[in-house]
Amino acid sequence: MNVKFNFDHENLDRVVYVRAVDVSELPADVQAQLSQEEHIYAIHSEDGEQLALAKDRDIAFAIARTNEFAPVSVH
Repeated sequence: MNVKFNFDHENLDRVVYVRAVDVSELPADVQAQLSQEEHIYAIHSEDGEQLALAKDRDIAFAIARTNEFAPVSVH
């Protein structure tokens, strides 16, 4: 089946990546604010810049969508 698909190139840069991060990998001042957490979720831009941290995956995806990004999970 050969069907042309028109990609929305305008929104391709609106992708962000969500991944689990060990709290021990974070700076000490951030670790101090996360008393009981073993890992949290980071939201990264396409070039790897960390944009935000969230307590759980669902919140990370909600933050991304609220800011008109398309979140993708990274393992």
